[in-house]
Amino acid sequence: MTGTSPSLPMKGKPQPTRDDLLPSDRLTVLSHPLANALVTKLRDVTTSAGEFELAMHDLTRQLVWLATDREPRRGWAISGFDGNHIQGWELSNAIASLIILRAGLGMLPPLRRLLPEAPNYQLGIKRDEATLEPRLYYSNLPDDLDRFQHILLLDPMLATGGSACLAVQHLRAGFRGRITFLGMIGAPFGVQMLLKSDPQLRIFLAALDDRLNDHGYIMPGLGDAGDRLFGTN
Repeated sequence: MTGTSPSLPMKGKPQPTRDDLLPSDRLTVLSHPLANALVTKLRDVTTSAGEFELAMHDLTRQLVWLATDREPRRGWAISGFDGNHIQGWELSNAIASLIILRAGLGMLPPLRRLLPEAPNYQLGIKRDEATLEPRLYYSNLPDDLDRFQHILLLDPMLATGGSACLAVQHLRAGFRGRITFLGMIGAPFGVQMLLKSDPQLRIFLAALDDRLNDHGYIMPGLGDAGDRLFGTN
């Protein structure tokens, strides 16, 4: 019908608060002053696409460091400059990453530098803006996911949690190991939904915002991360 108001899929839906989610031992939110400054850079409407990308890279680097804090190590000997052998270390588990397109691509370069041996897979997921229901349109996940012990799931925005939950469901069809979500900004509603989707999953965010508006957008948020990253407003 003409003249009808746009759909408001979140209108009237109860939402948890930040205080409801922050005590969870499966949620980590960056609190370092440099992280706070970088998040501010992401939120600023005057930040250029290039500056936005660099801030996302720096925050992703911090998130990856924290997300791998429980990784087992194995020792090996290296040759030191004094001619003696020195005890060295490397991660012993097989790790992979799964990027939710397209905005998740902005988090990939620092991940590849820190974990150069980890393969990077992609999922294309698009949400219906009227219903907020996610739809999977692309996947290049292999059939042998269980050769990995840990998969990092990357998407800058965790709003309703629909895309991330669908990605976890898709992963769990062939993967029994640990899944860790890394994101820039999350809403309490999406965090709650994602934590409920998998009892093993951990979430690492640069910031946890207040709520979703009636349209399902994070408030205060940072706009559309993909558009901000690629300059396609």
